[in-house]
Amino acid sequence: MAEKIILASGSPFRKALLVNAGVVVEAVPASVDERALEAPLQNSGVSPEDVALVLAEAKATEVSQRKPGALVLGCDQTLSLGDELFHKPADMEGARRHLLALSGKTHHLNSAVVLARDGQVLWRHVGIASLTMRKLDPAFIGRHLARVGAKALSSVGAYQIEGEGIQLFEKIEGDYFTIVGLPLLPVLAKLRELGAIDG
Repeated sequence: MAEKIILASGSPFRKALLVNAGVVVEAVPASVDERALEAPLQNSGVSPEDVALVLAEAKATEVSQRKPGALVLGCDQTLSLGDELFHKPADMEGARRHLLALSGKTHHLNSAVVLARDGQVLWRHVGIASLTMRKLDPAFIGRHLARVGAKALSSVGAYQIEGEGIQLFEKIEGDYFTIVGLPLLPVLAKLRELGAIDG
């Protein structure tokens, strides 16, 4: 008998990935202030992967305390370019700055997942993908953002690889699911190991 998994996220993409994989899931967004949690980690030498893990764990444990007995999946993703962490752009000018900064360089997407029950962490994992953006002409960036519109603001890198954003890249190393924010294969393997899904 499959166990219903609680997804500590309001992300329709993450929920759809799980549902499409046959996982019974309920979305219960976490009530955590991500920037407040992240602030003490800045300039402390904590890696971008660990920042993603801290945030994913905070979401998983917060929701698991509200949903006694439930198996809760918390997720977070950071984008790192060298030592710099990027956040979702606030507006189209921010999106333009993101794309200019990433142009011609390789950045990393660090997708963390944490499973928790009753406030206790059962498992953590970080999937990492490396993405090399082609050298982008500033005028092209403007035209691209005009085409994709507000969708650019829903992603930490100001692109959606499952849409027109794929045109921005010359090389990608890593798992598609990790790139879109949920390293699905390790999650499914752990859910099978825990007996939460058939396997």
